[in-house]
This record gives sequence, C-alpha cells and structure tokens, in this order.
Amino acid sequence: MKVIATGFLVFAVVLFVLARWAEARGAGAWAGYVQAAAEAGMVGAMADWFAVTALFRRPLGLPIPHTAIIPTRKDALGRNLGEFVGENFLSDAVVRQRLARMEVSRRAGTWLAAPGHAERVTEQLGALARAALTVLRDEDVQNVFGQAITRRVSAQAVAQPIGELLDRLVRDGAHHGLVDLVATKAHDWLETHREAVLRVVSEESPGWSPRFLDRQIANKVHRELVRFAGAVRDDPEHSARLAVDTFLADVARDLRHDPAMIAQIERLRDRTIAHPAVQDLIASVWGAARAMLVEATEDPDSALRNRATDAIRALATRLAEDPRVRGKADRWIEQAAAYVVTTYRDEITALITDTVGAWDPKETSRKIEINVGRDLQFIRINGTVVGALVGLLIHTLTQVLG
Repeated sequence: MKVIATGFLVFAVVLFVLARWAEARGAGAWAGYVQAAAEAGMVGAMADWFAVTALFRRPLGLPIPHTAIIPTRKDALGRNLGEFVGENFLSDAVVRQRLARMEVSRRAGTWLAAPGHAERVTEQLGALARAALTVLRDEDVQNVFGQAITRRVSAQAVAQPIGELLDRLVRDGAHHGLVDLVATKAHDWLETHREAVLRVVSEESPGWSPRFLDRQIANKVHRELVRFAGAVRDDPEHSARLAVDTFLADVARDLRHDPAMIAQIERLRDRTIAHPAVQDLIASVWGAARAMLVEATEDPDSALRNRATDAIRALATRLAEDPRVRGKADRWIEQAAAYVVTTYRDEITALITDTVGAWDPKETSRKIEINVGRDLQFIRINGTVVGALVGLLIHTLTQVLG
C-alpha cells in the first residue's frame, strides 16, 4: 500500500513535469488545467504523507514538533485507553444494562436443565473442592478451626442458658423420668445385693459390738433402705422427690442469677475447652470432615453428589419457570458485577495502562502501523486525488472569473 500511495505521488509529479513541458512548447489551455491538478495533487500527497508518517516516526528524521506521536505519547495513550475503558465499559450503568439484556439467569437455567449438564457442573464443583482441599495444609486449617471454635465457645455465656434449660425442665417435670429410673434401679440393686449391704454395714460397726447384733442391725438397715427406695419409686409426692425438685430449682436459679455460680461455670467452660484432649478432638474433626468430603466428591454415586445434582436441577427448573426467582438472581448478578467493576475498576484499567507502558516504543509503533497502516495509506491516495480535483476546480474558477 505504501508503494501504491507513493505511485500516485510519482504519477502526479510526472504529470506536472509533462504539463509544464507541454505549456512551454506552446500547448493549448488544457496544459494549464493539467498542471494545476497535478500540482495540487502533489501538495495533497505530500501533506498526507507527512501526516501519516508523523503518527509513527519523524518525517525524514527531522525533529519536527508533534511528530512520532505514538512512540512519544505511548504512555499517555495507555492511560487514556485505560480511562476510556473504565468510563465506557466498566461503569455501573453499562454493566447493569448489558447484563439485563443478556438474561443470564434464564440462559443459565435453560443450560442447566439440559440432559447431563447438572452432572457436569457437579463433577466440576467436586474437582474444584478436591483441588482446594489438596492445596490447604491440614495443620493450618486445624489451627484456624480450633482457634475459631475456642474463641466462639469462650465468648459464649453458658451458665444462664443452662440455668434456663434446667428451670424449664423442672417446671415441665421432664426430670421425673430420670428420678423414676434412679429410684427403680436403686430398689432393684438393694434387693439383689442384700449381702453386699449387710457386709458393708457389719464392717462399719464397732469392734466391741457382738456379731449377732451387727447382723440384726445390718438387716434392719437393709430393710429400711429397700423400703425407702420403694417409697420413692412408688410415691410421686414423696419428700425425697420434692427435695430433688427443690434442689434442681435452686441450682437453676443460681445458674441464672448467682454471680459466684455463673463465674464458676464459666471457669469450668474455659478449662474444659482448653484441655488438650478437647483440643485434639476439635482438630480431629477437620481430618474426618476432609476425608469424608474427598471420598464423597470422588464417588459419582455418593449421596453428596446426588444431592448436589438434584439441587442444581431444582435450581435450573426454578430459573427456567419462575420469573420471580429469575428476577432475584438477575439482580444479585447485576449487584455482584457492579460491585466488582466499581471496586476493582482501577486495578483492571491499571492492567491496560501498565501493559501499554511496558511496550517498547518502536515495537509498539511498528505493530500499530502494521495493523492500521493499510487504511492510513488510503489517506495518502485520497489526498492525492482530492488535492488534484481541488486544484483543478480552483484553476477552473480562476479562469472563468478572469
């Protein structure tokens, strides 16, 4: 294209020379018209050659101001390009308008509803989860996991909730079943282990006491214990049961309102959570969860993958059929995209600016010239032709107007 554009200039020069020669030889008026057209064509060709060349280099190597624009203004062009992209492509309004026209949720629902697509998404999510679990170090996760649980539990008040729960259990009589069980078991044990009770009582008797007397006292104690346990078991209004109710109610009240009791429970909570065995148990939870997740994501028939696939299919159906769900999803996508472009717009445009700034000026100029130079050479050709026509028009008007 440079050769063709230069050929137009050469043609204009040759035509001008021939017209001057013909005019000097006494040719007719036509020579003046041809000479004027050729002269204006040369001027237009040279002017546009200068303009096109000045974009990429200094014409004839001369340090003329405002030439070699691209090499000398490369960094400014990069900044302007970044600002242009940020203002016209990464603005909140543009992103929202474009996403609204795209109907992302409807398209996503239609695609997910197609056979095999939900399974494909589940498989890719499983691969992503396995990759994340592989990258994470177990020690780091266990430390973070353990510290998070420890802080959460340590910051949580436990005395008052326990007191409220115990108070509700007492008021609802939920503890009566446990009292019944204890009384029944105690009565049965006493009847079954009579000799053990007799032996314990006899061993605790004074050394000077006769053996037959110790035996009678032991039998008496055993009978009273059996009778007492049976009475507690059979009588819902027994004084021992009432004493247990009173005791539990007092404990519930103290857990809620007694500062000393509350502080004691909180200290017990802290000692328990800080115990090495408890910390080891918390750390082991991550290992078990990790192994379970890896196994579930690798097995195509695992319950986790099946449920994930079913959930994706259900989501696809709702996105395809429910306008409200689509509208909510589209708004969420628009808000997320708008947040990204408004929050990270400077970082995105900086990528353009820094990339252009890192280019070599001569190489940048050469690449741009290769990509757009063909069209720019048409400017030279058009300048030659238009200049010739304008020159011819001016000469004609001059002749007509005298």
